[in-house]
Order: sequence, then C-alpha cells, then structure tokens
Amino acid sequence: MKGLYCKPGGSEAEPKFVIQETTLPEDLGNHQVRVQVKACGLSPLDLKLLEDVGIQRDLIPVGREVAGVVLQVGSKVSFFQPEDEVVGILPLDSPSSGLCDTIDIDEHYLVQKPEKLSSVCVAGALRDGLCAYTALHTQAHMAAGHTLLVMDGASSFGLMCIQLACYHGVKVLTTSHSPQKHTFLEQLRPSVGVQDPLVARVIPVYNGSSDLLPVVLEETGSLGVDIVIDSGVCLQEEEGPDDVKLLPHKHDIISVLGVGGHWITSHQDLQLDPPDCRLLHLKSASVSFLNPEVWTASSAQQGRYLHILKDIVEKMSAGVLRPQPEEAIPLYEATVAMETVQRHQKKKAVIQL
Repeated sequence: MKGLYCKPGGSEAEPKFVIQETTLPEDLGNHQVRVQVKACGLSPLDLKLLEDVGIQRDLIPVGREVAGVVLQVGSKVSFFQPEDEVVGILPLDSPSSGLCDTIDIDEHYLVQKPEKLSSVCVAGALRDGLCAYTALHTQAHMAAGHTLLVMDGASSFGLMCIQLACYHGVKVLTTSHSPQKHTFLEQLRPSVGVQDPLVARVIPVYNGSSDLLPVVLEETGSLGVDIVIDSGVCLQEEEGPDDVKLLPHKHDIISVLGVGGHWITSHQDLQLDPPDCRLLHLKSASVSFLNPEVWTASSAQQGRYLHILKDIVEKMSAGVLRPQPEEAIPLYEATVAMETVQRHQKKKAVIQL
C-alpha cells in the first residue's frame, strides 16, 4: 500500500512530497485500532515545530486528519468495534500517512463519527473545529454575554469560531477581506432556532482604510471586546503583499481589547514593544498563543481532547457547526494538492480514498 510522505529540504530548499510504499505490522498493539481510511485532510506541515519537539526523519508522513471504518481492534480496546465509523487526528509522531488505505492508530486519538456526517466533510473541518474550541473555550474562557472579534470571519477557521461563539450566546463582530466575503458574512444565519444574523457587525478591511477601532468602540459602548481571535498579525506598518496588508496591526488589536480581555493569536513570532505591553498591563489583558498541536503533542489532557473532538462532530452532525464545503480531490492528485497547501496557495485540501 502507498502513502504520501515529505522529504524535508535544506534550510532554504522547499520540501518535496513523494508517494512511498509502506506496510503495516501483522500484529496490532493492545490499544490500537486498524482503520480503513475513507477521507484525509491535508494541512501545511510545520517542519520547525517537528524539529522543536525532536521529530526528525528522512520521510515525514503527510495527512493527519482522517475519517474511516474500523477493520480490527487490539485485545484491550474498549471504545470501538469492527465496522464502527471513526474520525480523529494522527499524533505528530505517527509513522503512518493518513493517505494509506489502512492505518494503525491508538484508540485514544479517535471518536465515533455520526452516521449522517460525511467522511469528506469531517476530515476537512476537524482541525478548524479543534482550533476554534481551543481558542474560545480553553484559552479565552468564553461565556454568554461576552463580545468577540474574529479577524477574517469568512475563512474556514473564522467561520467555525463565529458559529461556536453564537451558539454559546456571544456577540460576534468580524472583518471581511473582499466584497464577496462581506456579503457572505452578512447573510450568515443559524440552521436551527431564531433566524437572526450570526454576526452583529461586519467590518470591511479591503478598501484601504480600516475603521476597526471606531466601529468596535461604537458596538461595545466604548468598552472594547472581551476576546479577539486573529488569523495573522502585521508587526510593522509598512508596504507588503496584498494579503499582508489585510492583516490587523498588533497595536490595533490591543486597542480594541476591553479590560480583562483575551487576545488569541496564531502568529508564532509575535513581538510586542514596551508601549504595547504597557497598554496590555493597563487593561489587565492577556495574550495566548494558539497551537492546536498541543493536544496530540502531550497526553496531559487526553480526556478533555477526546471530549472536544466528540462535541465537534456532534455539533457538525446537528447543524450547529456548518463548515465551508471542501471539494474532494482524488488520490492521484494528492502530491500536487499538498504542494499547493504547503506553499499556502490554498488553506487545505481533502483527499477521498
């Protein structure tokens, strides 16, 4: 059987993605489950993170968000039986590529997949759902009555944050990166319950001048928001690519935070100047770094992690979380698709096996 693997390049060379033959051991571990993969989500590989946690290999498995059917279970497996439909994220040190026909995975990385939920849908959205839960529940301690600002709400991650926050009674503001995305966000409605807009205010940032601070202050009675979730940050006010120009400046984010607010950032190399830190101190606000890999890199909170995964798939099945549909790509296009994802020309891709 074949799987997709990454050959890391040098310090400046781009990584290469290759199809390799691989085999599974004959015997399953006591707590392992053998799964026939139906769909696999592709996300960019963070090679620096793998190096930081001591995972250095000639060939790194690619494709970790998987959905499939249980074929066989180990002697001590208690959660699953053969023919159960499951979904999960392979750990960072997994020897298997999610694009293999069949993989072995520890039962503690999997949850049951609801029958009405398609494998392609859940494999494409699971990572974004996990990021949204981590940001809002684990780091920001979201509660009903809070106000949330989501940067680029039309992205797959931003959409998950908006829907999850609205479900819990949070007032949501968001930014839009194009006229089409602006219209899409204004027309968002829940699939169940009262058909009020999900977003209280959509703030355009694509027309050159951003009214972010005055609009947020107007919507919050000059108090600022309780939570800000970014999708990247501009560290310096200078000219750059169009996608960088759309990112908020770090000082703007701190300015819109209310007293005791939480800023959840996905910017790994965030640098704050003393005036920024002073403003955070005056507001008694905090900055948290969003690293979704922390759940599979550490087993300290494995029970909470499984609870989150289970809640994500249940809310997706119930229509509370409605991810943007991803077009399934056939297996023979996996290498090209992964190269596109790795160069950030596309956010993610879903391979149907």
